Amino acid sequence: MLPLALADRVEILVLVDNVTDFLSSTPPQIEGELSRFWTRGARLQGSLLCCAAHGFSCAITATSGATSRTLLFDAGPDGAVLARNVERLGFDMGSVGALFLSHGHWDHAGGMLEALELIRKANGGRAVPADMHPGMYRSRAVRAPDGTMRLFADVPDAAMLEQHGAQVLHSTDPHTVLDDLFLVSGEIPRTTPFETGLPGQFRRTEDAAGWEPDPLLMDERFVAVRIRDKGVFVFTACSHAGVVNVLHHARRLLPDEPVYGVMGGFHLAGTHEGIVPQTVAALREFGMTLLAPAHCTGWRAVGALAATFGEAVAPAAVGKTYRL
Repeated sequence: MLPLALADRVEILVLVDNVTDFLSSTPPQIEGELSRFWTRGARLQGSLLCCAAHGFSCAITATSGATSRTLLFDAGPDGAVLARNVERLGFDMGSVGALFLSHGHWDHAGGMLEALELIRKANGGRAVPADMHPGMYRSRAVRAPDGTMRLFADVPDAAMLEQHGAQVLHSTDPHTVLDDLFLVSGEIPRTTPFETGLPGQFRRTEDAAGWEPDPLLMDERFVAVRIRDKGVFVFTACSHAGVVNVLHHARRLLPDEPVYGVMGGFHLAGTHEGIVPQTVAALREFGMTLLAPAHCTGWRAVGALAATFGEAVAPAAVGKTYRL
């Protein structure tokens, strides 16, 4: 058994997401951007609102007794977007104890260097642990119909991260961080027949001389927390492994705990829309109380989830705060 500590409560602040939505109703334990804005006593105007962008980042704060630790889960696609939203939301980046990158894609890693600068500016210049999979740094691309490669921006490499104040930690196995309040999954086994990864993605070969198929993105990992009287809550950034595979692995790693909920991108948009029915059906077995689809989930999938799970579905948006 992994030594995952029990949190008395967990607070999640969505710093970057594809959508902004402060008008839709939310359950009592979720505060929208507008409510947070009014609480800070500001006059509502466009220049003070958050910015939506294709990507994801959230700050997760887990509290156990007198101990409270914050993990920055991904950093969105762009440092300027992250910095704007951090300022607009009044979030203290100095509270971040570690930075975690879920997988090696630009829309989650593009803001990492800015995140490190913001954290160190607010924490007195201390080094920031950065939890990385060693396979995240390979150049990636998708193959176009004419055979050419459409390149993705590279993830900052370990040397670059360290130049910006990171203490880089590499791992492919499950482990805990920040006083054992957060579980990092390690590589996710692929067991479902319908979750087949990201078709058409390629990565540079080890010798950088060519390209090789990379549909499974084995560097993808998730984070989980244990919440008292609730169970395990899972954070999945894109679910290239498949959100059902993600939750099965969480249950294998923490077999004695119910799965309370999941937040993140379920990657059920575009070419993955065809597996929405199988995914929704498979999610039923987990009996979750809260599903917070975000980023790359897609509106068709969000609609199907809401139709099936009702009020348990509370989609993420920039500036939302979830208190669990």
